[in-house]
Amino acid sequence: MKKDNKTLIILAYFSALLGVCGHASSEFFVKLSGISGVEVSVWRFGLGGFALLILCLINPSSRNLITPLKKDPYPIVILSVFGMAFGQFLFHWALDFASVVQVATMVTIMPIGVVFVARIIEGTKITPPKIISGIGAFLGCVFLLTDGYIEQLSGAGDSILGIYLSIGCALVGAIYLVMVKPYVQVYGPIRMTTYTFVLGFIALYPSIGIIWNIWVNPFDLFDRTQVEYMSIITLGIWNTCIAFILWLWGLSKIPDVARGNYLFFLKPVIALGLAFFILEDEITLNQLIAIFAITGFVILEIFYSPISNFFKFKRNQSI
Repeated sequence: MKKDNKTLIILAYFSALLGVCGHASSEFFVKLSGISGVEVSVWRFGLGGFALLILCLINPSSRNLITPLKKDPYPIVILSVFGMAFGQFLFHWALDFASVVQVATMVTIMPIGVVFVARIIEGTKITPPKIISGIGAFLGCVFLLTDGYIEQLSGAGDSILGIYLSIGCALVGAIYLVMVKPYVQVYGPIRMTTYTFVLGFIALYPSIGIIWNIWVNPFDLFDRTQVEYMSIITLGIWNTCIAFILWLWGLSKIPDVARGNYLFFLKPVIALGLAFFILEDEITLNQLIAIFAITGFVILEIFYSPISNFFKFKRNQSI
């Protein structure tokens, strides 16, 4: 491998890792914003959509936002509003009830969900390694649901509702990622993400205003404490725009994209660290087991081939 290529691959992995940190820290900044999840959705989609819109207009390859809307208006609007936008809304709302660790861990099953959704929609074959990671996701769900029920029975909170909302977020996100793929290939990921947040904001603003009677006034942003308004701005600029770009660029340069996607499973570990050391959240045994189940089974998937070959070699030797 040439030195330049090796350096590029290292930078790509580092870029993707920073993108994962952006994903993982979003729960953290939602909590620090000090506002409800439904309201923070409007702020994030507004600021993030505006930042992505500027990015699209600066980049010549993504500047034309009108032509795709003329060619495929219904798929773009429906996927933007009822796809990732709705999934992100469920994600933010879940944090009103569940802890950062619970939500981060549950949302991590999204890439695994993509495998099973792709099987239903596209007929993609599910390989044994994917079944292994699927088992890990199932066990993680069981432990977190158990954790939520125990908390609810003890009268300590309503985390079970937040866990259900997180599952809904992961499911909606998985469906979106599979169905949006052909449009991303044609129009590019930056444009499709811009549509998601801009059109999502247009849908969320009146919906949340009518249902929850929360009409977000952008001029009220700096009326909050410095920690709160900086958290809201960080959600829009860093977690939504910059981290997304770093993640996409990194994955586009990593030779093995599937292996690069495994970095996403660091999300609950990063979120746990932020929650424990900064938010001082209590981490339960069930939450730790859930993280171990999901990440542990993904590690088994990564090393499935060498492990399988090792046991085949041992079996052949014993014959």
